Amino acid sequence: MSPLVLASIGTPFAMDVVFLLAGILFLYLGAELLVSSASTLAIGFGIAPATVGVTVVAFATTAPELFVSMIGGIDISGDIGLGNIVGSNIANIGLVLGASALVQPMSVDRELLVKHGPFMLTAALLLVVLGMDGHLGVLDGGAMLLVLAVFTGFLLYQSRQGNDDAVITEEVDLEENVSANARDVAKFVAAGVCLLAGSMGLLEGSTGLLKSYGFSNLFIGLTVIAFGTSLPELATSVVSSMRDEAEFSVGNVIGSNIYNVLAVIGLLAIVNPLSVKTGVQSFHFPILIGFTVGVFALVATNHRVSRLNGAVLLAGYLGFVYFLLP
Repeated sequence: MSPLVLASIGTPFAMDVVFLLAGILFLYLGAELLVSSASTLAIGFGIAPATVGVTVVAFATTAPELFVSMIGGIDISGDIGLGNIVGSNIANIGLVLGASALVQPMSVDRELLVKHGPFMLTAALLLVVLGMDGHLGVLDGGAMLLVLAVFTGFLLYQSRQGNDDAVITEEVDLEENVSANARDVAKFVAAGVCLLAGSMGLLEGSTGLLKSYGFSNLFIGLTVIAFGTSLPELATSVVSSMRDEAEFSVGNVIGSNIYNVLAVIGLLAIVNPLSVKTGVQSFHFPILIGFTVGVFALVATNHRVSRLNGAVLLAGYLGFVYFLLP
């Protein structure tokens, strides 16, 4: 085969790889910028740091999933949006928590588990129950957002009681005497641009790479896109584990899985009602419930995630991806 022919084959592949990697990078940068700038702006407008921690920060950390799912679900296919959230939640448990435990075994605070674990399980069960009729529409999305409002109200109540465990997402330094300035506004705008560019790059690169090999939109959403949007949680959780801050690793997973379903799928179902395929109901939903119940039972029983547990979780995630292959 001539070099010219090889070049013509390799160029689109190389560009898709560049789009994919650049998309992941911009998503990470956008999430980091959004967390810091939105927090500062909110406090500058007089919102209490504790309230910011359980509202603005919590929503900001799930921004990559929100942007990718909304853009992909509307512009490409609803399978992208639904697949991204189901795959991301499985990856958060199997990949993120598993990898973090391999780095360093983690003790889990009982209060964190008791107060927030049931909401994670409820969110997963709600998605499965509402999706069993093969459709996620406006009423289903409204129900998810209603549960999200209850959850957020619970967190606000806990934060106002002076309970530090109310904040379940990543660690952010929030000070009372902060004034917002033009730099924070610029960072906020830059965050939006990065998230938009990152979402488009991730979607363009992943669909370009895999569709040419016959992979479906659902597979792409469940694997490559879910992995890309889970990378911020993976990076944050592994670093937290290395710093012996296990509560942030576990908190990131619990918080992300709750907001992914209730906020992202809730909004997407209202804006662009989703079709839930039979294969999702019979295979992907049970796997999601299995991972959620399994990790909840594991942590509730032992109050820690050992390296062996981490290896099992990681192996389970790799097994899930393997069985997705056609």
